Amino acid sequence: MRIGFLFNHDQIHQVAHSLPIALALAEGGFSGEIIVATTTVPLAREVQRIGGQLIGTQIEHVQLSPSAVSRSLDAVLGKVVPANKILIYKDNLDFFRSLDVLVVAEKTSLILKTRYGLDDLAIIHTRHGAGDRAIGFDKASAGFDHVLCSGPKIRDRLVAEAGVSPDAITIVGYPKFDLVRNARRHRFLPTAEKVVLYNPHPSPHLSSWYRHGHGVLDYFLDNPHYGVIFAPHVMLFQRNFVVTIDKLTINSAGDIPKRFLRGDNIKIDLGSRASTDMTYTQAADIYLGDASSQVYEFLLNPRPCIFMNTHRHNWVGDPNFKHWHAGEVILGPDELPAALARAEDLHETHYRTVQEDMFAESFDLTAKPSSVRAAEALLDFVHGRSSPRPQLRLVGA
Repeated sequence: MRIGFLFNHDQIHQVAHSLPIALALAEGGFSGEIIVATTTVPLAREVQRIGGQLIGTQIEHVQLSPSAVSRSLDAVLGKVVPANKILIYKDNLDFFRSLDVLVVAEKTSLILKTRYGLDDLAIIHTRHGAGDRAIGFDKASAGFDHVLCSGPKIRDRLVAEAGVSPDAITIVGYPKFDLVRNARRHRFLPTAEKVVLYNPHPSPHLSSWYRHGHGVLDYFLDNPHYGVIFAPHVMLFQRNFVVTIDKLTINSAGDIPKRFLRGDNIKIDLGSRASTDMTYTQAADIYLGDASSQVYEFLLNPRPCIFMNTHRHNWVGDPNFKHWHAGEVILGPDELPAALARAEDLHETHYRTVQEDMFAESFDLTAKPSSVRAAEALLDFVHGRSSPRPQLRLVGA
């Protein structure tokens, strides 16, 4: 039995969502082969950092490479679209054919079935986040052989909207949380009394950055009370242009004006590891955002949230904006001072209990680590629910 875990992205943010499952399989005594495949050097480094000594010993690491033709195409197209991410499949079909099961955190890998006919390859989707955007529940989700999800909210929408069979879904919790169970909270911007995490989404039709980002940062510039960590979704500044497919839009994130690069109360991080490993979501006192699923990771420890409805969405009752019930919704930076001033009182009198309910809907956490639950669900799928599967040793419970 060969189980592969693929990481094929421009950034490292998906690694923590499924690599812990591979580690749980290895630590639990899985007798088959575990292979982790990466497509870029940063992904390989992140796999090695998280996996440690298991990588190269109990877990084989394979670096997939594009062909010369694919590299040439990516040199032309890669500044706008993820050409290499798509072309890598055709260039490595022999590797994918060698697997019995492929575990992925994204949907692009379904091309192996729809375009290249690898129908015998079982593809398991771990997802990467617990957000509310409709694209996370589109019909493509039904193309997977099995889906591992974090909580009942995700399961219910997959069944109702994506048409996924309930038998093809297992709730396993959130393996990424296993990596931060004992992490210490960092203190950034020590001169600020309160630290705000500004975390805009890259999609132009959802993000507050393109219209209001500079106005937000201007408010915090030299503010004696508040500091801001500007850590947007890692894809916002990844390319010259941001193109979204769920609602075809294109825009450029532009540059960061030099005035924001000075001062003791502004920290800017456009895509380091800290932007993906929950360092900032756990460090901040207040969350300021729009559509990023990272708000749900912020709610691991309930705190005040503010959301910017830059595009004036009719959001009440829309499940794609359910996370906006976790805090006050404002229209622009001019409303930010008043919203910040009342954020803590509103949180204690109303939003804390709302956040706790939202978190429980999104993450079904138990005493057993989520990565172990996911590994067991994976083995249940492999061996069939009617036949006994090998028992994993429980490590780190």
